[in-house]
Amino acid sequence: MYARTLAATIKQVSESFPVLLVTGPRQVGKTTLLEMCAPRGMQYVSLDDLDVRSLAQSDPALFLQTYKPPLIIDEIQYAPQLFSAIKIVVDRSPQNGQFWLTGSQKFHLMQGITESLAGRVAVLDLLGLSAAEIAHQGASSIPFLPSNEIKPLVGVGLMETYRRIWLGSFPRVVDHPEIRDIFYRSYVQTYIQRDVQDVLSISDEIAFHTFLGAIAARTGQLLNYADVARDVAVDNKTVKAWLSVLEASGLVYLLRPYHTNVTKRIIKTPKLYFLDTGLCAYLTKWTSPEALEAGAMSGAILETFVVAEILKSYWHHGKEANLYFYRDTDQKEVDVLIEANNTLYPIEIKKTATPSQNSTKSFSVLQKLGKPIGHGAVLCLTEKIVPLSLHVMAMPIGAERATQ
Repeated sequence: MYARTLAATIKQVSESFPVLLVTGPRQVGKTTLLEMCAPRGMQYVSLDDLDVRSLAQSDPALFLQTYKPPLIIDEIQYAPQLFSAIKIVVDRSPQNGQFWLTGSQKFHLMQGITESLAGRVAVLDLLGLSAAEIAHQGASSIPFLPSNEIKPLVGVGLMETYRRIWLGSFPRVVDHPEIRDIFYRSYVQTYIQRDVQDVLSISDEIAFHTFLGAIAARTGQLLNYADVARDVAVDNKTVKAWLSVLEASGLVYLLRPYHTNVTKRIIKTPKLYFLDTGLCAYLTKWTSPEALEAGAMSGAILETFVVAEILKSYWHHGKEANLYFYRDTDQKEVDVLIEANNTLYPIEIKKTATPSQNSTKSFSVLQKLGKPIGHGAVLCLTEKIVPLSLHVMAMPIGAERATQ
């Protein structure tokens, strides 16, 4: 059992909102987390149960009379009819912490929330286990920013890093590495394709499976819809529709380029990242951590792992992650920019244990953006924090900010 960073935020926001919604991909531990945080006497009901789902869809008022708050409702996206009924309940009796909801398909969820529960619900995002949570340090971590307050997690070395990348962050696989291939095969067949089928009528499942592999192979790259469409033999509109569902399901993340009105020469295309590297490695058919580390995706999937870890450090604290990247038409690039307090913090991600000052040569191009530039970092395979300049440090992958 892992202590999840989001637990503290759940307890805090539940004291301020009548409804709490935790979204994220299937099997990342949403239900387990809420059951661990739930006060005594809180009921639980799952809409994966078809009889329960039928009642919620056909008679939501009767459903809420049968299952009374305080109540956990699992997979709420199956019965959006409940949103209006929940609104009536919380408006009549506005105590906080009445309903805790989970959902793995944000595509439908946010529409129902916007229409019925705006101002009454706190929405939190949960991904798979972070490196800090696996190291049982999740409760002491805070959102990542390069600074002098950094402390690294225990260094694990090159191959152990790629083993973690290859396994991924789903709790079941972390606990039982021997089921890794079976888990991901079942995950693709049951969860991903079923969830997408709930939103889009897909007539060609083989093409969709090919699409998943094509997207996974492009993790860490600029997103080119036409390129993907050509590989999958579908049109651009289909690629955009399928990708939007993967994004809404919390399986992929589009990192937007940072630009201002004064930077006309900046690339406007987003970069694509899979949010679980184990699933990405499975879809791209890397059969071992050793093959993955030595293969063509080695650098891209390391970058993917780091971006996902930075995201988790924010989302698992209930914080918005203001992440961007920089690339201009002169091929100057910064892998990640974190914007905080009107300051930009540049980050490079390198597969090296001995980064040089040349690793940060693109940081200087950020001066033209007209914003303060904070401490920078090169996240890499170094064993300890090493200053590269007055304002840039090389940090071990897995570094986190200290709470003290």
